[in-house]
Amino acid sequence: MLPDRVTVVEVGPRDGLQNESEPITTDVKARFIQKLVVAGLSQIEVTSFVNPKRVPQLADASELIAKLPNAPDVTFSALVPNERGLGRAIESGIKRVAVFTAASESFTQKNIGMSIDESIAAFAPIAKRANEAGMSVRGYVSTCFVCPYEGQIEKERAREVTTRLLEIGVDEVAVSDTLGAATPIDVHKTVGFILKNVSVDKIALHFHDTYGKALANVVAGLELGITTFDSAAGGLGGCPFAPGAAGNLATEDLVHLLDQEGIQTGVDLTKVVAAASVIATALGRPLLSAQWRRLHANSATDGD
Repeated sequence: MLPDRVTVVEVGPRDGLQNESEPITTDVKARFIQKLVVAGLSQIEVTSFVNPKRVPQLADASELIAKLPNAPDVTFSALVPNERGLGRAIESGIKRVAVFTAASESFTQKNIGMSIDESIAAFAPIAKRANEAGMSVRGYVSTCFVCPYEGQIEKERAREVTTRLLEIGVDEVAVSDTLGAATPIDVHKTVGFILKNVSVDKIALHFHDTYGKALANVVAGLELGITTFDSAAGGLGGCPFAPGAAGNLATEDLVHLLDQEGIQTGVDLTKVVAAASVIATALGRPLLSAQWRRLHANSATDGD
């Protein structure tokens, strides 16, 4: 039995763009987000309050949030790496933030310069302060399956870090395949193990598509009862601290799969492609998602 309905968390404006070398203007990002709202996405991660020198593509976080559309039914969120970032997020008026660590010590050190223990200790007061400010908090656990530096990650470690994030006030944890190297067997093994101790409604899955297995991994997640999946319009993305990692699972490909399975999302596939096309134009290149290519090929054929 698969779920009747799934929530798609759109991470394209943040995770999708953070690694792009081509500058994207704030107005283009705002138009991208507006089109994602029109497409029916109700959860959109729009930016990160990280140090602009580390991620220049997201240096306009406050300016972008000021340009977000008035959409009462949409939850906009932003990543915060530290107390300073949270302060900027609170000033911006955004209502949901995300913190991030990893199941791999090596990756955590490369990504944020801390051990896993240090990262959770640092995020505990951030989660507390955010909750007190009326904000909800999401957590990411990167490299839950495979790490580019340590190889296969033990399921026990993924569960431990997930549980510790929930204990500090995070309301949902995105269990992440940062390298895009997980298989459906890995998903059943690791996520199934996590679910022995954690309620299924507290877990989201975040897949990259490096080896073309993201949709197969979604099916494995659905079989486990997961109802929240991250994706990025156009399959945008890639992690600067995960060498070789490809883009995120494409939102339009995810929605197409769920539509075919009769699972409701409230998301319009063709409108997601229209949103992704805003970024394709800005980048000056075609996107890699199957549905983006299919619909654009059909448009070209119709034009002939």
